[in-house]
Amino acid sequence: MNVVVVGCGRVGARLANTLDQSGHSVSIVDLQPSAFRRLSQDFSGQTVIGTGIDEDVLKAAGIEEADAFIAVTNGDNTNIMAAQIAQVVFNVPHVTARIYDPVREDTYRRMGINTICPTTTIASLIMSTIFST
Repeated sequence: MNVVVVGCGRVGARLANTLDQSGHSVSIVDLQPSAFRRLSQDFSGQTVIGTGIDEDVLKAAGIEEADAFIAVTNGDNTNIMAAQIAQVVFNVPHVTARIYDPVREDTYRRMGINTICPTTTIASLIMSTIFST
C-alpha cells in the first residue's frame, strides 16, 4: 500500500515507522526538516519538506499513487484542508484527518472525511476507567 502522511510529530512518525516496518511504501511530509529525526534509523520511506496543503509538495510525496492519506499535523485547519485536497483533487481512496476540535470533527465526518478526534477519544477512555468497576 502507498501511504502519504502529513505531519512528522510523535503520531505521524509513529504511523510512518509502523507502516514502513509492515512493508508499506510511505512518504511523510513536514515543514521542519528536524521533525524527520523522529523517524527510526531504518526508515526506508521518503521524506518531503513542505506543507501538506501544497499540491506540488503532495505530488512530490507521491499522492497521485497513494492508496491512503493521513493528516496529523498539530493544526486542525491544515489537516482539514490537506484531507480535502487528497480526497477531492487526488481521489485518494482512504483519507483520515486528526481534528482536535470535536465540533469541527463532527462536521467534517458528516462531509465524508474519516476523522479522529483525540479530545473525545481520550475523554471517553478516561471516563471508562473511572466508571469501569
